[in-house]
Amino acid sequence: MTETAPPSLPHALRVVHLPARTPYARKLHGQDIRILNETTIRPGATVPAAVNAAWLLAHTPLNWLDALHLHHIDMEDLSTLERLLDACATSDVRVVFTAHDTRPMYGNTAEFTDRLRLLLSANVQWVGLTENSLTELAGLLGTRPPATVIPHGYVAPPDTLLRRAREQGSGARFLMYGASRPSRDQLSPVINWSLGVTDPASTLRLLLRAFSPADFTPDSRVPLLLDTARHDPRIRLSMHPYPTDDDVIDAGLTSDVLLLPYLWGSHSGQLELAFDLNLLPVCSRTGHLPEQHRQHQGLVGEPEWFDWSTGHPNLFGERFLTAVENATARLAAAPRRLDRTFLDYRTEEHKAILTAYAQIYGSGR
Repeated sequence: MTETAPPSLPHALRVVHLPARTPYARKLHGQDIRILNETTIRPGATVPAAVNAAWLLAHTPLNWLDALHLHHIDMEDLSTLERLLDACATSDVRVVFTAHDTRPMYGNTAEFTDRLRLLLSANVQWVGLTENSLTELAGLLGTRPPATVIPHGYVAPPDTLLRRAREQGSGARFLMYGASRPSRDQLSPVINWSLGVTDPASTLRLLLRAFSPADFTPDSRVPLLLDTARHDPRIRLSMHPYPTDDDVIDAGLTSDVLLLPYLWGSHSGQLELAFDLNLLPVCSRTGHLPEQHRQHQGLVGEPEWFDWSTGHPNLFGERFLTAVENATARLAAAPRRLDRTFLDYRTEEHKAILTAYAQIYGSGR
C-alpha cells in the first residue's frame, strides 16, 4: 500500500532500499529508521518497492533521503551505478551495501567484480552477513572492504508467529518455493522426489513466482518441470505474481521440510525462514550457509546437508535423494512444532540488528 511519508522526526533516518521487495529489507525499520520505498516523497513521486538507479537519478537532488541501502547490483550497469554514487555524494547521502552474494546471480564474474571495485573506491559502508563471506570478498578484491558483520536475522516476524501453530499432517510434507534462478535446480529435485519418495501420504508443494519470457529459452527446463508435477498427484503447484510474506508463511506452516537445492550460493534467506518455522532444511552445503547455521549457537537443529559443490555432477541426484530419505527418518523420530524459545531469541536478535543499522545509516551525521 502506498502512503505519504510524514515529516520525519529529527532522529529518524530516511532510508531507500534498492530494492525493498524482500523481507530482509522491509524489516529494517523502527523508531530511528524510516523506509521510504512505497511512500510518496513529493506530489507525483512515489518511491517504487523495486526502485532502481535510473529512478533515483531521475529524482535528484537526493536531499529527501539520508541513506541508500544497496542489496543487489547485478542489474545496474557500471556507468549508471557510478552516477548514482556521485549523486549520493553530492547530496550527502550515506551509501550502505550488503554483500548478500560473493558471485553474481546474473551476468558474469568480471562485471560483478567491476561493480564491487566501484563500491570499494567510493565512500560506501559494506555489510557482510557472515565473517567468512567478507574473507572471500577480500580474496576476490585484493583487500578487505570496510565492512561490519550483521547477520541476516528473521524472515517471518516473531510476533506474527506467536499467534500461529504448525498444522500437523499424516505424511512428510515437503516445500520448495521461489523464482527460477541459475543458482538452484528445480527440475532434478522434483523428479527425484516423485520417483524416490514412495509414501502415498507424502506431499510436495511447489510455490512458484510467475514465469517470464526469459524462463523459456530454447533449453528451458520449465516445461519438463511442469509436466513432471502434473503427473504426480502428490505434487501441488501454486503460482503467484510475487508470493507475499503471508503466502510463504502459510505454506511453511503446512509443511515439515524445506528443500533448498542450491547449485551455488553465498547466503540464504530461505534457510533463515526454515529456522523461524522450525522446518527441517534439506540444504545444499554451499557458500556460507553452514556459518549461517552456526550463528544461532545451537538454538536450531542441524540441517540435512548434501554437497553439490564438489565431485562428479552425476552423483548430485544420489546425494539429494539420500538427504531426503534421512530427513524423512528424522521427521518420523520427532514431530516439529514452532519453537517459542527461538522466536524470543529472534526478537532480541532483531533489536541488535536495528541498532547496528541505525549506527551505520547515521554514521558521520
